[in-house]
Amino acid sequence: MIVVDVLAGGVRGGTAILYAALGETLAERAGVINLGTEGSMLTGALAAYAVTAGTGDPWAGVLAGALAGALLAAVHAFMVLSRGANQLATGLVVLFLGAGLTSMFGAAYVGRAISPFQPYPIPGLSEIPWVGPIFFDHDPLVYASYLLAPALWLLLFRGRWGLVLRGAGERPAVLATYGHSPVLVRYLAVVGGGLLAGVGGAHLSTAYANAWFENMTAGRGFIAVALVIFAAWHPLRAVGGAYLFGAALALSPALQARGYGFNQFALDALPYLVTIAALIVLGRRQANAAPEDLSRVFQLTPTR
Repeated sequence: MIVVDVLAGGVRGGTAILYAALGETLAERAGVINLGTEGSMLTGALAAYAVTAGTGDPWAGVLAGALAGALLAAVHAFMVLSRGANQLATGLVVLFLGAGLTSMFGAAYVGRAISPFQPYPIPGLSEIPWVGPIFFDHDPLVYASYLLAPALWLLLFRGRWGLVLRGAGERPAVLATYGHSPVLVRYLAVVGGGLLAGVGGAHLSTAYANAWFENMTAGRGFIAVALVIFAAWHPLRAVGGAYLFGAALALSPALQARGYGFNQFALDALPYLVTIAALIVLGRRQANAAPEDLSRVFQLTPTR
């Protein structure tokens, strides 16, 4: 059934975006926007694919992808937090850095076969009509994302560390008076966000596409950044948004498999049109939920 295929594809295709969006939520809650999320996803995808190809272990690939994404995010954190560079400009520079590095080092892995993650239907649950094929017939990284979103919600809104992190994004001066370093908290949040974006890239190359090719993220990192606004900086709301965009990505192959003759270019543009429409409808309304100190980014003042 096409509806089940599209919804299941939405979960599978939206997982990489979800990881990146949760990572960006972490960074922006601390007061730093990272447009280099796309670059962290790219480096994570290549690192994961390369290590999986060399070791035959996709879990080792995920670890490598996470580290690669975190390393690129650390470059952004250093330039913004230690050198006072503009966040938006630095994020774009980091994106191009990631794209350039992966283009240079990734050529050797184009067309190379790996042992990717395999779908693991959960016994019993995967047999439930509709619900089973949509949610419980996927690879392990999809199942891990089911746990990550509520875990991040608990961390941000029910834990002391989350209070400190949100303080860095709302009132860093007040946070400093209580003996916490806003700069250190932001470093940890940005690097942690890059780590999750790297895991998203790893899922893309070792579980979703099972291949590496240049610029394979195709704007998913930017969709993740937009999704943070769409979700009003709330981890649980990001889940539905990620699956919505994933479903838009899954619609094209589902229609093609059944011989429908829709314009391919229009279908390829659909996920990005959905992103634009969501921002038009919800952008201004959700802006009020933004961490207070993010306003400095758009006023072109350094955040330190």
